[in-house]
Amino acid sequence: MDQATDSGADPLQSAGSSATEHGPKVISVLGATGSVGDSSLDIISSSPDRYRVGAVTANGNVEKLAQIAIETKAGFAAVADEQCLDALKDALSGTGIAVGAGEAGLAEAAAWPADMVVGAIVGAAGIRPTMAALEAGNQVALANKEALVCAGDLVMDAARRLGKPILPVDSEHSAIFQIFDDANRDEIEDVTITASGGPFRTWAQGDIEKATPEQALNHPNWSMGAKVTIDSASLMNKGLEVIEAHHLYDMPLEKLKVIVHPQSIIHGLVTYSDGSMLAHLGAADMRIPVAHCLAWPDRAPANTRRISLVEIAQLTFEAPDMARFPCLGLALEALRVGGNLPNIMNAANEVAVAAFLDHQLPFGGIARMVEAVMDRFVQLGEVGPVGSVDAVLATDAAARCVADEVRANLV
Repeated sequence: MDQATDSGADPLQSAGSSATEHGPKVISVLGATGSVGDSSLDIISSSPDRYRVGAVTANGNVEKLAQIAIETKAGFAAVADEQCLDALKDALSGTGIAVGAGEAGLAEAAAWPADMVVGAIVGAAGIRPTMAALEAGNQVALANKEALVCAGDLVMDAARRLGKPILPVDSEHSAIFQIFDDANRDEIEDVTITASGGPFRTWAQGDIEKATPEQALNHPNWSMGAKVTIDSASLMNKGLEVIEAHHLYDMPLEKLKVIVHPQSIIHGLVTYSDGSMLAHLGAADMRIPVAHCLAWPDRAPANTRRISLVEIAQLTFEAPDMARFPCLGLALEALRVGGNLPNIMNAANEVAVAAFLDHQLPFGGIARMVEAVMDRFVQLGEVGPVGSVDAVLATDAAARCVADEVRANLV
């Protein structure tokens, strides 16, 4: 059962309407207790004259969420886990901060009056809040891959109706956003997304198969949440990013490429018909794409990491090995088939990654499980077009049930 807000406070009065021309931007952060949330709040707190917080949410970390809400003077705080509502009420008692829980609470946070909503909820749970933010007229800075992977057509249609672009928070898509010349899109030959290669880039296939969660979580360049880090180790994250790029930039699969770049300095490249290749360079610091989104369409100073090309000295590149990292190929196949298959693939991957982290599945089993679920739905002919958010989430739930069946047979 959904749980809405527990306060009669007027959201316009509590959070303020959208910032005036001379006032700070109002930023809501969905997934405020995660790594992207940390980066967003760091940028916001370092520029109080430029930004202030509207609403914040978390999955179940009430203590950290309450601390964030109080420190940022947020107008609204919501927790996804309805069982945590009483704890959140107690933590924020007397502060004047309105509270909510469950799906309705997240939707209210997304719709809270703001100039921008940072969508950093992990997984398919971020789809409805993303749509709620857009339908409320709030611009979205999106870190939630699944909103585009599972419901990209719906999200992009909503953004077009709103008349505001989706601002990508992923370092790769932020890079492409900054060098993609939409006015000359017909002259774009291809878009290249870079991958670090993860912790297993040089490992033998047999060793990758037996890798432990601890080894997979040891990313060489980035500090991210567990789910995203495992996807990086399998290269599934690059497949998800290709699907995102297809939606964000309206690019066909044949114009989207992946290249392994271990130093994680170049995050994206765009090649044009005159032979020019534009690249975006930056440190492996999530605050850089966050800072770009928050200030857009302007640029603003940010206390982010800088790079020295002299100190780096060398940048290297290699093609991704599809044999050792089959998840990338599965994602590309899902995009090629289209319809609901990317959604089905994503659900299967989420279940597989959770099983791996719980030591119930070997690392190599992630790809086998995803492939088996995809094959099941293709054979049944149940990969039709995406019709609505309800249909997307119903397919997501069905795919998770099949994934649980497949997992039981793989163990």
